[in-house]
Formats: sequence, C-alpha cells, structure tokens
Amino acid sequence: MSVALPRILRTSSFRLTLLYAGLFGVSVLILLEVVYWATGVYISNSLDAAIDSDITELEESLRAGGIEALAAQVKERVRQMPDGPIYYLLESSNGEIIVGNLSPFHGAEGRFYLKVPRSSGPSLPVRAHGITLTGEKYLIVGVDALARREMQQLILRVFGWSSAIVLVLAFGGGALMSGRLLRRIETISRASRDIMAGDFSRRIPVRGTDDEFDHLVAGLNAMLERNEAAMDSVRQVSNDIAHDLRTPLTRLRQRLEMAQRRARSVEAWQRTAEGCIADMDAILETFGALLRIAQIESGMPTRRFVTVDLSELLHTVIEVYQPMADEREQRFTADIAAGLTVWGDRELLAQMIANVLENAMKHSPTGASVSLRTSQSPGAIAVAVIDSGPGIPVADRTRVFKRFYRLERSRSTSGSGLGLSLAAAIAAVHQASIELTDNNPGLRVTLRFSRHANDLVTEIPPSIARMSESHPEAALPFAGINSGCRPGLWEPI
Repeated sequence: MSVALPRILRTSSFRLTLLYAGLFGVSVLILLEVVYWATGVYISNSLDAAIDSDITELEESLRAGGIEALAAQVKERVRQMPDGPIYYLLESSNGEIIVGNLSPFHGAEGRFYLKVPRSSGPSLPVRAHGITLTGEKYLIVGVDALARREMQQLILRVFGWSSAIVLVLAFGGGALMSGRLLRRIETISRASRDIMAGDFSRRIPVRGTDDEFDHLVAGLNAMLERNEAAMDSVRQVSNDIAHDLRTPLTRLRQRLEMAQRRARSVEAWQRTAEGCIADMDAILETFGALLRIAQIESGMPTRRFVTVDLSELLHTVIEVYQPMADEREQRFTADIAAGLTVWGDRELLAQMIANVLENAMKHSPTGASVSLRTSQSPGAIAVAVIDSGPGIPVADRTRVFKRFYRLERSRSTSGSGLGLSLAAAIAAVHQASIELTDNNPGLRVTLRFSRHANDLVTEIPPSIARMSESHPEAALPFAGINSGCRPGLWEPI
C-alpha cells in the first residue's frame, strides 16, 4: 500500500532541491577524496624527507667506521629517544636484533607503514624506510606518523560536519522555497477557480517583487482583461441585436400582416415586397456592420498591415464623396499634405475615414461646409473632418461610440448607429485615437495616428488604453482584418 507524501515533498522545487543536494553530496565526496589524498601525500613526503636525511647520516657512519660505528650511533640515538618520535632497528641476516627500539621486522626494502605497540592506548603508526646494508645487515628508520593520521581524521570530521550542516540547510531551504512556491501557485489557483465560478472581474494579485512570478501574473492578468473585454463585447452585441433589431423585424412583420389582410392586387403586393426588401436590406446592412466590428475585435493577426500612402487614400475618398456633397449642396473642401504614410490596412483605413466623413455630411444641413484637413508633428499624423452642422453635445460624445446609439435629432435620418462604433474599432486596431471637439459651430473629428504604429504587437497598446478612458467603447481588443468592402467603394454605416 503506497503512502501519499506531503504535498510540499511532491513539488518540483523540492525535487530540484533534492537533485542539487545529491549533486552537492557527490561533489563533496570527490573533494574530500582529493583533499584527503593530497594531505596524506604531503605529510608522507615530509616524513620521507626526514627519514632519508637520517639514513644518509647513518650510511656515512657505516662507510667511515663499519658496522660497529653504525651500531654505536644507532644505540646513542635510541638512548636519547627510546620512545620516539624516531625509531630504529638494525638486524643481522638471521633476524637477530643488533640494536634498536623496534620489534623484529622482516619486511622488504622500500617505504612502508608499520604499527608500534604502546603501553597504553592504540598502536602508533610509523612511516618507515627499510634498506639492506653491506654484510646482509638490515636497517629500518621510522618516524612517528600520528600527525598524519590526526590530520586526516580532522579532515574527515570537518567535511562530515560541514556536509551535514549544508545538507540540512539545503533541505530546509528547499522546503521553504517549495512552501513559497506553493503559496504563489495556490493564489493563482484560487483566482482561476473564482473566474471559472463566474467572477470574471477577478484578478491575480501582484506582489511587486518584479520576479518571474510577477511577470507571469502580469501576463495572465492582461489575458484576463482581454478575455473579459471580449466577453463584454459579445454580451453587448447580443443585447444590441436583441433590442435594436427587434424594431425593424417587428415593422417587417407588421408590413407583411397588413399586406396579408388588405392587399387585393398585384400592385399592392409589389409595393409591400419592395418595402420588405428595403427593411431586409437595412437589417442585413446592420448585421454586416456588426460582423465587421466583431471581426476587427476578434484578435486576428495584423499580417495584412503594410505602409499605406495616406495622402493618396484621402484624395480617393474625396473623389468618392464629392458627388454626395454636391447633391446636398454642401461646400466640401480639402487640405491634404503630400507624402503622408501610416502603417495599417488600406481598406480598413478607407472604411474609417469614409464613415466619419459621411457622418459629417449626413448630419449637416443643406449649405453647410465640410472640410478634410491633415496636419503632422514629429510623433503623429492627424486627419480632421470638420463641419458646420449642429455638432454633438459634450454629454453624448462618449455615447456615440456605442453600438446603435443615435442622437434624438438623428433618428429621422437613415442609418443604424454603427458608423462611429466601426470607426472606433478600426482606429483602435491602428493605435489611432478619435477626438471629438467643438468647431463653433459644428463638430471637429480628429483621427490621430502615431508615427510608431509600425511597432504593433498582439497586446492592447497604451494608446488604446488611454483612449478607453475617454471612449470606453472605442478601446476594443487589438486585431486586424480585411473589412470586406469592395475596392474603391466604401459603405459607411
């Protein structure tokens, strides 16, 4: 039967801590082995140097006075140091001790370690060097190696305690890090559960530490903001359709009912059919406008964006709308600077300017003046549509960007109230702002394009966020798509 581990022990951060602790332990063992070996070699070389110096002196005595002189010198040194730290043994060829303070030893020549028993305590380690002398005599000179053993034991103790402390700190730090990570993850999980439960305004708190979690949370909050805006937009469209399309559909049904009851001739049915077709065209036009707005708000990529010759585009729009101004007996003038370029979709830009221009002409009386002017500064290009009509009251200047919103005096004119909503959506996708100001008399609508708009990204840009403060309905999710209008002709709403 498996036992479930505590949650903190199952976190990736704790497993990573264990991995690092294991790697650290292996590294410590390797380092310990190297230090232990290097220390032993260093001390052994020091002891060997002392032994070799002593053997050299004894060999000189042997050459000068023979074995008797050597034995006398060894005997004198043993008398001076009976218990070390230097030990001697001079044996005959049959293993008999001639002189020395070591037990009989029948070892080979070379360097080795041996143990010297003591009256109390453990035996003493001795580093020794054995050589065979002239006459088959055997000489051992050894030096107390207790310092080497104690040094190595000290190294083992230091590394042992240091490793234990570091491992405890590593596990403790891993547990603390895992607990902190769990708390941050749990905060995100709680916010996610609240959002799934229907609280779409819920956001994940940012701690202000500017670490990777804060960056992640900021990205998630931006995504939630965008999703909430998209859902609000869908709800708004649904409400708008339910409220504002009900009237034309009701009128269409009443027209058909009246025809069913009263029409008695083919001509009457024809008149009814023509009226129904006109009503259906208006409804389809409204649905088409809503579809274009929804497409722009859907967050599609801006891969269609190119450098657009704004000056040439404005001249084209003027040619299209000059006949409308002449028909309404309005004075239509233009002042367009040459060489203006912006980054965007040509058809969408044409749709936006056409909607604003037709809105000015449609709501201005006969004989009014309408003008289109451009200006530029180091950071922006402005396109202004100016009329001498009745204008828009200050209280209604944010409302006119709402779908289906129409001023009371405009209800007698044709249209669905979606023109400025579509213009605002297109402006938002191009990082442009729409400003409504008084012309005294009339209205001035200024479209302001940033010269840095070619740095578009897939996030809601700051300019749109600023525009949302003055025009909430204009700050729509960032997107870019083809408006679907026929080339060279735009259909303002």
